[in-house]
Amino acid sequence: MTDALLPLALSQGDPAGIGPDIALQAWLRRDALDLPPFLYIGDAEVLRVRARQLEIDVRLQEVDVAETATVFGAALPVFHIPTGTEVLAGSPHVANAKGTIGAIETAVQLCFEGKARGVVTNPIAKSILYEAGFGFPGHTEFLADLAARQVGHAVKPVMMLAGPKLRAVPVTIHIAIKDVPQALTQAGIVETCRIIAHDMRQRFGIEAPRLAVAGLNPHAGEGGAIGHEDDDIIHPAIRTLRDEGIDAFGPLPADTMFHDEARQRYDVAVCMYHDQALIPAKALGFDDSVNVTLGLPFVRTSPDHGTAFGLAGTGLAREHSLVAAIRMADQISRISKVQS
Repeated sequence: MTDALLPLALSQGDPAGIGPDIALQAWLRRDALDLPPFLYIGDAEVLRVRARQLEIDVRLQEVDVAETATVFGAALPVFHIPTGTEVLAGSPHVANAKGTIGAIETAVQLCFEGKARGVVTNPIAKSILYEAGFGFPGHTEFLADLAARQVGHAVKPVMMLAGPKLRAVPVTIHIAIKDVPQALTQAGIVETCRIIAHDMRQRFGIEAPRLAVAGLNPHAGEGGAIGHEDDDIIHPAIRTLRDEGIDAFGPLPADTMFHDEARQRYDVAVCMYHDQALIPAKALGFDDSVNVTLGLPFVRTSPDHGTAFGLAGTGLAREHSLVAAIRMADQISRISKVQS
């Protein structure tokens, strides 16, 4: 298989969630949306049952990876990994965790073997995986560990929400608000921004990326009147980045960073905590935003939503974010190939 025909590897996510639904719907719209070939990695029988439940006619074909591109026009290609037990839409079960994890591992392995050019991950339910002994805070950390095993050194993943109107990165992610000030360090901000700048150049084709760095406190601390972190931690980090030739500026008051005019001044908003980044990202592009993991030695994107168990099998789940994730993985992998 030539590089131009390499597929994207789409992991099933939690099979009781909407991952199977939106994968089926995306494939049905493949021609209308001009989607690149993708290989569904997961349980073929779950897809068959879900298609019947949704009353849609989809041909499935279990394939070897190399057959994906030739099969894709006529059937949804599937790399079969059994779930472990019967799957009921909307009813997650810990017995299915092994298949969920196996699909992710397989997708990553295909990239390292040169058989896939990127990973697109459907949503997982972390609480279910935790019951099965999953030892990572989430998807991203697991992917970083898989990468580290392959390359032989630690890998720092950086989560970016990317949509048509905004790219936003949180420096700290899934921690309590009360823990954010202690978690913020100059070194952490600098390392995160270095990865952002590198991947903006190598994977998005932006030669001189502009990084707008948010303050932590209201009004970016108001000169120390509303907290000291902006002056003591964030500002020195920005100075270090500028000394290295990275176009980072701030710290900026977060409440004036995201209106239309302000967004024209930067390529990525670097935020200090989860909601500071994700609230504007989702408000500006809920159906069109994509979760992109920077800092990995392979391309990874994901829909910007959860498993939505209440929608699984109902026909109400929308495939828009998955389609955006597939398109972005396609775009990034093409640019990355040119840059490499």
